[in-house]
Amino acid sequence: MGAVDAVRGRLLWFEADPYLAGEEEAVRYVEDGLLVLKDGLVEKVGEASSLLPELAEGARIVDHRPHLVLPGLIDPHLHLPQTQVIASYAGHLLEWLQKYTFVEEQKYADPEIAAAASRFFLDELLRCGTTTAAVYCSVHAASVEALFAEAASRNIRLVAGKVMMDRGAPAPLLDTAETGYAQSKALIEKWHGRGRLSYAITPRFAVTSSEAQLEAAGALAAEHPEMHIQTHLSENDLEIATVARDFPWSEDYTAVYERYGLVRRKALFGHCIHLSARERRALGEAGAAAISCPTSNLFLGSGLFDLAAMRKTHPPVAVGLATDIGGGTSYSMLATASELYKVLALQDQRLTPFEAFHMMTLGNAEALGLDDRIGAFRPGLEADLVVLDAGATPAMAQRMETVETLFQELFVLMMLGDDRAVKATYVMGERTGTR
Repeated sequence: MGAVDAVRGRLLWFEADPYLAGEEEAVRYVEDGLLVLKDGLVEKVGEASSLLPELAEGARIVDHRPHLVLPGLIDPHLHLPQTQVIASYAGHLLEWLQKYTFVEEQKYADPEIAAAASRFFLDELLRCGTTTAAVYCSVHAASVEALFAEAASRNIRLVAGKVMMDRGAPAPLLDTAETGYAQSKALIEKWHGRGRLSYAITPRFAVTSSEAQLEAAGALAAEHPEMHIQTHLSENDLEIATVARDFPWSEDYTAVYERYGLVRRKALFGHCIHLSARERRALGEAGAAAISCPTSNLFLGSGLFDLAAMRKTHPPVAVGLATDIGGGTSYSMLATASELYKVLALQDQRLTPFEAFHMMTLGNAEALGLDDRIGAFRPGLEADLVVLDAGATPAMAQRMETVETLFQELFVLMMLGDDRAVKATYVMGERTGTR
């Protein structure tokens, strides 16, 4: 739809975690602000009254007042091949995987199916205001090719990888330690660092990877110390028991990944519900991230994420917030934050709206190690934006009649908002055609 020169609106972004730094230090809010953009990047940010006179004559300005303009939302854990297994009834995680997910993922050997799914998947993310994601593809290289090709055509910042899985699943979904390594290596050489694309080394989880395959994943990690790693950790009691059975030498679940060099900065561990204090320390000391997936954990009955325990660990564990499509039940990061609020409330913990919106933007950028590129409004950062309307539905509009502060407005968005609250999404300064 073409790039714009400036976006005007009520600008909101974060320079730190409000929980750690306090709202005054962390929150940046400009009631009538202007983002000046150049070549897809933020050039200037500030009061509209100060910056408007500096714009060149004929500059294209899009005015989104009275809506909020934030950095694009970031989703650090979800699955491309699971768009058609959302809302599939099952008793627990491993049953759900065997009965639905592994059946569905076999289809992704077909490049046409993977390409069609990739188009839908990215359309849906952008429609929900999500401009960056870390994605699990299927075991098939074709699924990664399709997703990266589609993301490249839209100039979307994306982290993704081929699942490595050599046991515990139907034969058509299995690779080997050798083929998983070789295929991942070829995909890295072709796609990693191309435009806004990054590869993630992706052993699905210890239940479906042999020691030989984890060793191969560790070899990839050693060869590419700057690269993301993504996998699952301590989601479900039966899963944890299975890992203990299959790796009897290991002190705990996290120690399996530690042995193979997979616990480090830019390693993203999905779920992390049932970690011991030792495991939390291991993640914190390594600079790895625990990714909370509340809608998935509630849907599958896996347990409650303990944010307070992550924060109290020394050093604290970096925490991300994610939809986990398709165990998760909504593509909306707003709806996902609402569920995290409830998960924490059940444990006598609270998540303020400032903390939640920090998590969805700068916090998730930091968890991904991409905060030098996305997640805030600073000169030089990429101009991915989302425009939010806190009165998007009749119920929200009715509630907004009594709202008096930004804190309250954000809480309305967080608790009642979903894709309908997204008025516009921008990728590198260009408005997408999804709204």
